[in-house]
Amino acid sequence: MFPNIQNLNLNTKLAINEKIFKEIFKDCSDIIFRPIEIQSDTKILLIYIDGLIDSKTLDQVVLKPLMFDGFPDVLGKVPKVEQIIEQNFIAIAQVQKDIKIMDVTNGILKGNVAILVDGTSKALVAELKGFEKRSIEEPVAETSVRGPRDGFTEILRINTSLIRRRIRSVKLKLEPITIGQITQTDIVIAYIDGIAPNTVIEEVRKRIRRIQVDGVMESSYIEEFIEDFTWTPFPQVQNTERPDVVCSSLLEGKIAIFVDNTPFVLVVPMTFWSGLQAVDDYYERSVYSTFVRLIRYSLFNMALLFPSLYVAIVTYHPQLIPTNLLISIAAAREGVPFPTLVETMLMELMFEGLREAGIRLPRPIGSAVSIVGALVIGQAAVQAGIVSAPVVIIVSSTGIASFAVPRYNLGTAYRILRFPLLILAGTLGLYGIVIGVFFILAHLLKLRSFGVPYLSPIAPLILKNWKDVFIRVPRWGMTYRPALISGADKKRTPEGQQPSPKQGDKTNE
Repeated sequence: MFPNIQNLNLNTKLAINEKIFKEIFKDCSDIIFRPIEIQSDTKILLIYIDGLIDSKTLDQVVLKPLMFDGFPDVLGKVPKVEQIIEQNFIAIAQVQKDIKIMDVTNGILKGNVAILVDGTSKALVAELKGFEKRSIEEPVAETSVRGPRDGFTEILRINTSLIRRRIRSVKLKLEPITIGQITQTDIVIAYIDGIAPNTVIEEVRKRIRRIQVDGVMESSYIEEFIEDFTWTPFPQVQNTERPDVVCSSLLEGKIAIFVDNTPFVLVVPMTFWSGLQAVDDYYERSVYSTFVRLIRYSLFNMALLFPSLYVAIVTYHPQLIPTNLLISIAAAREGVPFPTLVETMLMELMFEGLREAGIRLPRPIGSAVSIVGALVIGQAAVQAGIVSAPVVIIVSSTGIASFAVPRYNLGTAYRILRFPLLILAGTLGLYGIVIGVFFILAHLLKLRSFGVPYLSPIAPLILKNWKDVFIRVPRWGMTYRPALISGADKKRTPEGQQPSPKQGDKTNE
């Protein structure tokens, strides 16, 4: 009915504008058209989405002054009616003037109120958002013994404000982008000017702006478009619900990507070692953090290799097992109808099924079902002679070790790789495990995240950045930011701040 709506401007006649917008929002039952007549020759039309605006503020601060508070008294003092409306909006929200139909339409769809006045070809779009939102809570997936308890929500501006509260500097830049031809999802790229490398910033901008998609429901939609390699189990984009993790990443030179309607923020570039670092590593003393980190690395390797080593040694290299232990394993396997590889694979699949069931079930019964199911099925399988008791111990220990990985997506990568290694161990023994580990390392060496090697600073070797890889030195010792991630400003902490006992105290003299 109205061709070229993209470039169509507003008309001076309110009736024509109303007809256009009713055609645009045809069959949209949540769109409210609210006409107001404040004088015999002055008509105003409000257009907004029911449920996305603050109705109380609209009635008390907007409509009441227009309809009851001295409008005729100021009419002779200003030449245009829209100036009076602007004056009434100054104290409550940001107001902008639009003359294009599509600009006004987009403003309405974002939860603003459009005010059209008869006799003018301009519309006022006022920000009166007031929809329901979740309060700031502690993240469930990234708990911490010590540290801040706030987490991101589904509201973009709340999330960026949590970063502004922590980084109070004009160097913190927040660049807005809109993605999604239908959803029109707001995205913000955050970085610290001078610390983040300009080449990576420009690469992030380019990859996000070239995304052509109907809708963006969650940050994972963006992640799949901007990662370097698709066919790999290892994540190349870090996601987090914690504002403190994002801030510490920004201070290292990384870039954060905020997406509206999700509490998960993307952080790039990501390295293999950042996926193994937990929040508590930086809130406890360095001695404690180093000890826990080394245990975590050991459990991480155990989650990948433990079942494969058991299958390989029991099947092909029993001479490596002490005699008493070998006799116990042989006695436990007596009567089991399946080879070691098959029974281990069956138990691994059952464990993964119980884990998935525990996630999908309602929270009050999910944990109970997964724990009880594992106990009952494991015990029943051993008593029935389907699997041996050592396999149950190996699989359950491996599952517990996999829970020690701080990043869920990195733990999932190892859960996937465990099955190919099991097959190699069951067919080639320890040689198969060596071959599998070799291919995994070669694949990791090939990976990049926005041009940064995935295994840096181990490969390539950068010794000065080893202070936060296997161990965590005290903060006064971490003087430089990661070399391949940060930009021009690589100095993090001035040297010479190591604490020492007081010397030369002459207060008692």
